[in-house]
Amino acid sequence: MTRKQEQMRQERRGDEPVADRTGRVCVVTGASGGLGLATCRALARKGARVVLAVRDPEKGRRAAESIAAGTPGARLEVRPLDLADLTSVRAFADTLRADHGHIDVLVNNAGIMAPPYATSPQGHELQFATNHLGHFALTGLLLDLLAAGTDPRVVTVSSPNHRQGRLDLDDPEAVDGPDGYSPMGHYNRSKLANAVFGHQLHLRLTAARSNVRSVLAHPGYTATGLQHGTPVRGVRFLYGRLLKPLAQSPEAGARSQLYAATEPGVAGGEFIGPGGAGELRGAPTRVRLAPRATDANTGRRLWELSERLTEVRYPLPAPAASRAS
Repeated sequence: MTRKQEQMRQERRGDEPVADRTGRVCVVTGASGGLGLATCRALARKGARVVLAVRDPEKGRRAAESIAAGTPGARLEVRPLDLADLTSVRAFADTLRADHGHIDVLVNNAGIMAPPYATSPQGHELQFATNHLGHFALTGLLLDLLAAGTDPRVVTVSSPNHRQGRLDLDDPEAVDGPDGYSPMGHYNRSKLANAVFGHQLHLRLTAARSNVRSVLAHPGYTATGLQHGTPVRGVRFLYGRLLKPLAQSPEAGARSQLYAATEPGVAGGEFIGPGGAGELRGAPTRVRLAPRATDANTGRRLWELSERLTEVRYPLPAPAASRAS
């Protein structure tokens, strides 16, 4: 078998670049299917105690059963978490804290893509609430548990679409009612918020000389069904039909976030994605963040806004560049 054939075989199979994780506690959001389930399965196979954070506990239990069937003795916990609801985020963090003295990895994986217009229980645009605010709050509430972990990391899953996103920081959720709502525009905005958050978290952890690393990742194009709920026909056609032959399996798509979560050589602030054409598929590698994702003023303003909207305050100093801007 040639090297190219072996690489293609590994991509189809989705071989995960994960070292032994015995004794590590890993929390994965959106764990009941797609990339989250693939990530949990890989971590459990390597010996980690995996916390499946799921919106639907019944789907979570079925996911855990499927992992256990392939990995007898897997150490799994299913815990309810609705990232759109900040009350649920706090309840999840409180119950997790009651049972665990440390966390080694938090994978901010869950997300929704281009749904019809809706708002969260706290009144925020649903994609911004779920994809960004929920993960911002969760990370802040668990940061001390992460600091007590071994080689602790926060992996925030963004998308190449963050490069198309625009943030109006006077009103990042701005929408002129349901009729003026752009499902993909707000998805791109939320993915840019993820990228800004992951980078700004890295800067603040570095300024605090924390042992926690913040790393960003994206899966390329993966067949997860994420696009099925969108009312945007063009999105369904593009991802559901036109690009479908290029789609990776969830196991292959999860390799970037697994690499970010476990590879020893990954540095804080890096963005890991597939190395193939258009970053659609391929082995994990370092890819570029959009300049606006690393802009100091954007990072400072989004951070301050997110703390205000979530009422979660991080015990981290602002980086010098942000304080000066």
